[in-house]
Amino acid sequence: MALAASLFLRQSQSLVMTPQLMQSIQLLQMTHVELNQFIEQEVEKNPLLEIASGEDGVRERGADDYSGGNGDPLHAENLGSDEGFQPDLYDSATQGSAGSAPEIFDGGLDNVFPDDAGPRNADAPELIGQWKSMPGGGEDGEGYDLDDFVASRKTLADVLNEQIPFVLPDAIDRLIAQHLVDQLDEAGYLQGGTTETALKLGKPVVEIERILARLQELDPPGVFARSLSECLAIQLRARDRLDPAMAMLVDNLELLARRDFSTLKKLCGVGEEDLLDMLAEIRKLDPKPGTRYETSPSEAVVPDILVRAAPDGTWHIELNADTLPRVLVNREYHAAVSRHTDRNSEDYTFLNECLQTANWLTRSLDQRARTIMKVAAEIVRQQDAFLMHGVDHLRPLNLKTVAEAIKMHESTVSRVTSNKYMLTPRGLFELKYFFTVSIGSAEGGDSHSAESVRHRIRAMITQELPDAVLSDDDIVDILRKGGVELARRTVAKYREAMNIPSSVQRRREKRALAKAAAS
Repeated sequence: MALAASLFLRQSQSLVMTPQLMQSIQLLQMTHVELNQFIEQEVEKNPLLEIASGEDGVRERGADDYSGGNGDPLHAENLGSDEGFQPDLYDSATQGSAGSAPEIFDGGLDNVFPDDAGPRNADAPELIGQWKSMPGGGEDGEGYDLDDFVASRKTLADVLNEQIPFVLPDAIDRLIAQHLVDQLDEAGYLQGGTTETALKLGKPVVEIERILARLQELDPPGVFARSLSECLAIQLRARDRLDPAMAMLVDNLELLARRDFSTLKKLCGVGEEDLLDMLAEIRKLDPKPGTRYETSPSEAVVPDILVRAAPDGTWHIELNADTLPRVLVNREYHAAVSRHTDRNSEDYTFLNECLQTANWLTRSLDQRARTIMKVAAEIVRQQDAFLMHGVDHLRPLNLKTVAEAIKMHESTVSRVTSNKYMLTPRGLFELKYFFTVSIGSAEGGDSHSAESVRHRIRAMITQELPDAVLSDDDIVDILRKGGVELARRTVAKYREAMNIPSSVQRRREKRALAKAAAS
């Protein structure tokens, strides 16, 4: 059979991921901070887009807006009409004689409103370059800038550099100290050994150790340490509490982590009561002294969904208006410009593309808000017992269950629940918190949530007595009697994830504390 080229037509249907569709999917996963940044960028590029002010809610006539909650447009009356407007006394009094009025009434702006007065000459021109707060002292002659007077938070390096000249008068020593400051991490620990520093700077190791010993005397105590033991020892030395017994305890922190009190008592040569006092002294120390100068700002979590109890016993669910941007499409501006623009010009094409992009953005934001509401409403319906009675009644839930209930794809539900938070009467939770693994029931009943099981394990360990510490096998038996079928290795995994020590370590600690309390 001979091969030959041929040409024919075929009609088929297929799904195509357009750029706008991909952007709409990304909008679902954005947090409200990322969404606001994206909208600000779109407003800069699109002259038809505007961000509505949240203070008065007034918008221009002819603009379509997005409310973000139910998708209905926000209606606002047009304020500031000129009909029936009468000029006030100030306007009639200043017409035709505005130049002489301040002189007559001694009401010049430089006297009444100093900030609104005209440019003033500098009081001392020779000091303009040194004092920006002086009138006329700015580069553009507009006076001072408040940002120049805002106190910036000091970093750990700033605090240390202020103290170094007092402990190291020699210039070369200060240069070596500056090199060591640059090697500190956020916690204040020295990264790298003194041998490497000595080879890099061409100095003896003894010289680096001498400078390092002086730097370890600086505030905050514990800084420039190379290990946790050294950090605690520096702080204890500053408090004059580093005796031989305490030094031995600090050198054997691995035994302290295992709660091996019997071995620690032999090594330190102290009794049980003295050992507990030493442990209490160590708990007062700061294992990361440099974190108090951390400059990264803390961001508050703002809930995206608000849930509160309704009078009829149901739950009232609403989107947080503070996290929903209100975007306006100025159609009046589009119509006015289109009337004076040639339809075949590039400007007209650009204007139509801006209008399409603006309409797409408002529809995508509305669809995003509706999708979040659907997912949140289904989560509240599924976790009604948790909202009423607490974490013990948290039901196992997965993305597929919610997706089938609201007739959406699992990937859509996953994007909606990412980095979204819900404020409930039980507290603030991420939406992912309500999706937990299902654990089978020992009696064939309803399955249990993994989070509720972890809560039970934590509660049992908290309530145990020194003479009746529960092992992992004991916890498995108690859970089985309560209707939860769980393996021993799973209990150990949950316990370690909650940073709870083993039964042997807990027994040692609780017995030691009980003896100290009895004596």
